[in-house]
Amino acid sequence: MEISSQTNLKTPPLIEFDKVVAGYTHLTVLNEMTLDARKGEITLLIGPNGAGKSTVLKTLFGMLTPRSGEVRFNGQVINGRTPRQLLSKGIAFVPQGRNLFGSLSVLHNLELGGLHLPKALLKERIAEVMELFPRLAQRTDSRAASLSGGEQKQLEVGRALLVKPEVLLIDEPSIGLAPIIVQDVMTLLRKLADSGKSVLMVEQNVRTALKYSDRALALEMGTLAVDKPAAELLDDPNLNRLFLGGHAAK
Repeated sequence: MEISSQTNLKTPPLIEFDKVVAGYTHLTVLNEMTLDARKGEITLLIGPNGAGKSTVLKTLFGMLTPRSGEVRFNGQVINGRTPRQLLSKGIAFVPQGRNLFGSLSVLHNLELGGLHLPKALLKERIAEVMELFPRLAQRTDSRAASLSGGEQKQLEVGRALLVKPEVLLIDEPSIGLAPIIVQDVMTLLRKLADSGKSVLMVEQNVRTALKYSDRALALEMGTLAVDKPAAELLDDPNLNRLFLGGHAAK
């Protein structure tokens, strides 16, 4: 499949994968994957199951070590860095599913997310998160398990933002959420990108996600198949084929 790229040459890549090979034990998932993501944009990864979307996020966040090739952040090779090291560099990850301490309060969940920060700074950062998420501010003493699905996703994102990341990685943010809440989450991610952050997202709700994204990267069998502006791909008659697998018509 040919790559159709519409790269904005005025904005240098913040994240780069250069011929990255990675996978799990004896299973290779990424086959010389080459892609990039830029500051101030939402980059959406799409493709069939097994194409390598979540593996890209895990490799970028240090949960998997590339077997070959380079992963670069701000031009610096970050192969082999641990998630903690990457978090301190400005890369945060919100994985798929619920990743909260359900029996603890909203405030305690946030505090645990910023344990490495000085107390005064942590207090300041939590106040900023509460300002960004007024609903959480109203429920600081509520158990995380008692929050709605949308509120829990806000808490997960808010916790990730405590470190002031340059890059936010988010895997399937709409899972289990009502359509109206999905719109709220996507609007939040758009707001973060517009503030200058780079958002790299995997999302099954492709048509909705494309409406909020800047670029869409379609993966197939561990390689980059298509790189297009999101708005252009939204109208592409091959969208379903790209998402479910199989070659696009030329």
